[in-house]
Amino acid sequence: MPNIALISSDNILYTDLASQICHYAPDYNVIDNNDISQADIIIIDENSYSSAIYSQIDVQAPLFILCTKTEQNEAEHKYGHIIYKPFLLSDFLDKINSCINLFENTENGYITFNQYTLRPMKKDIVNNKNNKSIKLTEKEVAIIKYLYKNRNRIVSKTELLQEVWGYSPDASTHTIETHIYRLRQKVEADEASDPIIETVDGGYQLQN
Repeated sequence: MPNIALISSDNILYTDLASQICHYAPDYNVIDNNDISQADIIIIDENSYSSAIYSQIDVQAPLFILCTKTEQNEAEHKYGHIIYKPFLLSDFLDKINSCINLFENTENGYITFNQYTLRPMKKDIVNNKNNKSIKLTEKEVAIIKYLYKNRNRIVSKTELLQEVWGYSPDASTHTIETHIYRLRQKVEADEASDPIIETVDGGYQLQN
């Protein structure tokens, strides 16, 4: 579930856009702006935009700026993609989807940790010690991505249920345990592989 950080001092625009994203694009999650490091996409309204502020954000997520169409805006907003207001929600979501897909298929979108490199769009993980590529399922990719974003703490099984499965009726802690077990079996199958996920206090943490 990709995370969208939506930044706007216009409460009406923020509330309306956030509610429409949640309603028409439930695969996306609008997150608290205080946790911007978790963002897969950053969307900043022009009334909140500052290149100086953005340059201080320690995150590689693609940036979109919502703005009115003027020559000045076209020249100034060099840090991200521009979406001109007013816009259709369908066009907005298409641009977001396309950007995520392109980003995750570049080296900047790859996730490197321990001895591994996860390539989300390719749905595989590469063992950098022997350059061996292992195919993963979509859920396995989502698990690693979420654990990576939260690699400095223990993630509970309940949290994984919420963030990766969305509390799906057919999901349980046993479902998570099975996925983690199969993921470990795939990735740690040879002597050149280090542990990928550690079980700690009933939860999980990615091995850095």
